[in-house]
Amino acid sequence: MRGQGSFPLIGIENRKQNMAHVESVSSWGQILGPYRTPRIFRSIFELLVTALPFAMLWALTWAALSVGYWLSLMLALPTACFLLRLFMIQHDCGHGACFARRSTNDWVGRMIGVFTLTPYSFWLRAHALHHAGVGNLDHRGNGDIITLTTDEYAALRPLHRLIYRLYRSPFVMFGLIPIYLFVLHQRLPVGQMRSGKEPWVSTMGTNAAIAGVVVLMILLIGLGPFLLVQGPVVVVCSSLAVWFFYVQHQFEDTHWAHDGDWSFHEAALHGSSHYELPRALAWFTGNIGVHHVHHLSSRIPFYRLPQVLRDHPQLASAGRLTFLQSLRCATLALWDERQKRLISFRELHTCDASSLRD
Repeated sequence: MRGQGSFPLIGIENRKQNMAHVESVSSWGQILGPYRTPRIFRSIFELLVTALPFAMLWALTWAALSVGYWLSLMLALPTACFLLRLFMIQHDCGHGACFARRSTNDWVGRMIGVFTLTPYSFWLRAHALHHAGVGNLDHRGNGDIITLTTDEYAALRPLHRLIYRLYRSPFVMFGLIPIYLFVLHQRLPVGQMRSGKEPWVSTMGTNAAIAGVVVLMILLIGLGPFLLVQGPVVVVCSSLAVWFFYVQHQFEDTHWAHDGDWSFHEAALHGSSHYELPRALAWFTGNIGVHHVHHLSSRIPFYRLPQVLRDHPQLASAGRLTFLQSLRCATLALWDERQKRLISFRELHTCDASSLRD
């Protein structure tokens, strides 16, 4: 990641030149085709080693209440991590990447959605729009983090600027929004209310199943203990999920373009990060950090994404982002169309001050 005062266009040009000597960007869809075949026993194994530890850890977190709430809170973190991995498997089911049969993917995705609080078919529609228009400045707002250009921000009234700054603040983005999104927003087919009955069936069916599980758990362990265990697990898991979704596209050298200059493969490769994580974090996140490959070919099962990087090491350097580098992404908020990069509010003010001096 570059600091202020550097030459951002040089980084973008070098990034593209490094890829040019292998194949054209549009050819990657064909190259990655052989990796799309799911391995049924591997998919079942990944599902079991995620769902069973999640259930056991949840029970252990509840049992820890008898020792002290401090221990229960400590156990909430690994429990949330396994729930996050379940969400990633649900995500792969939505792309038809876990099992060969579409119906199997759909039913597994629906069942997982009861625990991730995510109505499967409703989420699937929104996520499909995200994949279809990622990095397109003329089609923002479909399953994406709201991102304004510097010119759009400058044209806002003071009150609307304040609202946008609050929305992009880390406390709201990774604290309040995740809770709202998973606990409240997904209880209704917001944005799809006039899109036929499927979004309604998805949300209401998931809500009914969630209600059934909640009532059963309250009858078994009581309302108070259930809330004390489930509350922290949901908060941590939802915050982690939003963070990983955020950092996969909200990094300095990401790619945005208008309709005339936008292409699917260019946006997939250069508008999605390769979030290089420690092995344990990569496992818990279902290798979703290999996000540029995922956007190039979304039907590749998550457990085959590392194999793609091993077979095609030139992809490892595209959009590479380390964990420490990713922390700075939380301050980025505006797309500068002149510099072709995301900048922070502080950088915008610095640029404005420089313009006045000039």
